[in-house]
Amino acid sequence: MTTPDWYVFTGSGEPHAGITRLPAPPPWRDFDGGPPLTDVPPLGTESTRRLGSHGTRAPAWRAEELDLVNAALHLRRPLLVTGDPGSGKSTLAHALAHELGLGRVLHWPIVSRTTLRDGLYSYDAIARLQDIQMARELGERAGTDIGEYVRLGPLGTALLPYARPRVLLVDELDKSDIDLPNDLLNALEEGEFTIPELQRIARVEPTAEVLTDDGGRAAVTDGKVRCRAFPVVVMTSNRERDFPAPLLRRCVHLDLPSPTNDRAGADRLAAMVSAHFGDGDAAEYETLIQHFLQSSPGSLRAADQLLNAVYLTQQSLRTAHPDRQRLAELLMRPLDHGDHGAR
Repeated sequence: MTTPDWYVFTGSGEPHAGITRLPAPPPWRDFDGGPPLTDVPPLGTESTRRLGSHGTRAPAWRAEELDLVNAALHLRRPLLVTGDPGSGKSTLAHALAHELGLGRVLHWPIVSRTTLRDGLYSYDAIARLQDIQMARELGERAGTDIGEYVRLGPLGTALLPYARPRVLLVDELDKSDIDLPNDLLNALEEGEFTIPELQRIARVEPTAEVLTDDGGRAAVTDGKVRCRAFPVVVMTSNRERDFPAPLLRRCVHLDLPSPTNDRAGADRLAAMVSAHFGDGDAAEYETLIQHFLQSSPGSLRAADQLLNAVYLTQQSLRTAHPDRQRLAELLMRPLDHGDHGAR
């Protein structure tokens, strides 16, 4: 397939500087936070773990999927990715960071107790008070630098004024409390948030250097964080709940189907297996892939099951001569036979 000229993310798996050629954003998605930050942590081991370490062979993305991903990049809109567990939703965020050279993915895992504040920042007032009291007892001056006690969360770090966007993975948003999707609206629409603890002392201390989610430090002026390049936000959902219309209106929706029993599905899985294990014994890999696709059609399956079977039968236990077919069948059983909690 010829890559369209307007694609920033080509899905090739080959790193490139295409993000620097991204056209200006729409006027309603143009942000002016600053001064720009240029230091970005390198791609982390989590991305290597998910994408594989054998070359840069990428999943066989469908044209429709690439269109929607690139539309989100051009429009500076969050990408809401839905699909069954193991369909590659979270991996997409790492593929974007790898191909576009955007550094380590900022990961925000969502649970039922997660609040917007968890994603934005935390302030450890108790630790600051203890440090001040201890300093007084020792006759020293400490605990006055409030920035040492403020730590930006994954979302807060992503909204710093980076010259190039960071990639933020909001993982399994459908597991959140009912209020979180609505609470996200302002931060995602305005690209900014405030830290009241820093605003209250802005006249005395206008700029504070705070900790970030990836172990760095960043200066925050007047208690406000505002982005320059809107982050590449990938929000994933296992379709366990519906989201409010205002959130859906602000996102580009991409649905990733589970691997299908056809050539396209086989090619996608083959690319994933090769990325993790190299080209190795291609015939053995193909046999396992076909078994994975053909057994129990319509059942819930996760691609991780295929990787488990390939690793155990072709790598770890190869010299032990196990009953490979039986072991593979056990590892690749459907997840939804009476166990809907696996979703």
